[in-house]
Amino acid sequence: MSLWQGFLINVQFFTVIPVRRELSMEREPLTRSIQTFPILGLLQGLLSAALLYGLIEWTPFSSLAVAFITWVFLMALTGGLHLDGWMDANDAFFSYRDLAKRLEIMKDPRTGAFGVLSVIVLLSARFLFLYEIIQMATFSSYLLIAAIPFFSKIVMGYFLLSIPPSKQEGLAYFFQKSIKRSSLWIYPIYWIALIGMTVLLSPDVFLAMLLLSAMTVLFAVVMRRKILSWFNGVTGDVLGASVEGMEVILWMSVWLLHYFVMG
Repeated sequence: MSLWQGFLINVQFFTVIPVRRELSMEREPLTRSIQTFPILGLLQGLLSAALLYGLIEWTPFSSLAVAFITWVFLMALTGGLHLDGWMDANDAFFSYRDLAKRLEIMKDPRTGAFGVLSVIVLLSARFLFLYEIIQMATFSSYLLIAAIPFFSKIVMGYFLLSIPPSKQEGLAYFFQKSIKRSSLWIYPIYWIALIGMTVLLSPDVFLAMLLLSAMTVLFAVVMRRKILSWFNGVTGDVLGASVEGMEVILWMSVWLLHYFVMG
């Protein structure tokens, strides 16, 4: 039951899906919340893949219209929560100021030019990858798309508990002050279950899923160092930016796989 409560906390906090009940924010439910980050990601991925499949198979809409509807759905499902972090973190990074000023910029509710430009590039890239994947879509494509937020939420959980907070306040500090890194022991089990499930559904997707896994590990290793260098730790905005950055890299990877492996 505690895992379910942790999952509901995630749904309530990270999506626009209504959860009409009061949830405890004590240590145990918060631990279960982090442990179910990948399950939340899989739910988001399955909803996106199901929408995409339904639009392609059961509607007369053009590929452009299908791409646009799915693109908007991806943003709407989270209420733009991580996009806000992406813009704030890019504003701070491209200011090229000292650490204190960067943290101050991320707290500023106003969005600067670099934040606007960065989100335009991010969303444009995602739309391009999505549109071209639709042109070449197979059953394996839906499995890979469903896995994208699964992997990004693994990275979010790993960063949250493996990188110290850059300040003694905010979302990252709220979680870290009472939850141990050892809570992430369940993530490899989720990964093995996902690989096994996808292989059963479509054996051809095994190599592609391993490549996505490798990209996730590479991103996590490189970005962990960069986050410590740029921000001296994590904040809620940095975590949101890491989710968006991880997902656009995985979308690009799925796009390239359709050209060079699955084509």
